[in-house]
Amino acid sequence: MRVGLGVDAHAFSAGRPLVIGGVTVPHDVGLAGHSDADVLSHAIGDALLGAAGLGELGAMFPASDAWRGASSLALLEHIAASVAEAGWQVVNVDGTVIAESPRMGPHVATMVRNIARALSIDARLVSVKATTTDGLGFTGRGEGIAAMAVALVQPLL
Repeated sequence: MRVGLGVDAHAFSAGRPLVIGGVTVPHDVGLAGHSDADVLSHAIGDALLGAAGLGELGAMFPASDAWRGASSLALLEHIAASVAEAGWQVVNVDGTVIAESPRMGPHVATMVRNIARALSIDARLVSVKATTTDGLGFTGRGEGIAAMAVALVQPLL
């Protein structure tokens, strides 16, 4: 078995939807980024790539026209296929969204379903949590959102 860690952060940006875990979360601003800037999906993707020894998200999906505005769930589908091609299967993923606002709780179940569908795994193998930093740091000041994730993979059976 192998484990990977993923971390991502994006600043808030006006005029964009806020997409977290494939859910468009109602908020007055979205996140800046080349794709849809879904920090949770990006952190999970990086964790899976690391666990499978396949590098990192930015190398697989460079800031090019090909990926401009891309759905991060589509990126996760591509990552899942790459992980399987490398001879690994996902055991589980666990992600945490770090944001002062908006509240993520009402959207977590849908995030879990979206991520599980993108990875072609059972939703029971996906965990999503949310926390604040109690006003500390860039997330606490409301400047953006961060996410961390771990993923466990095992050789294909």
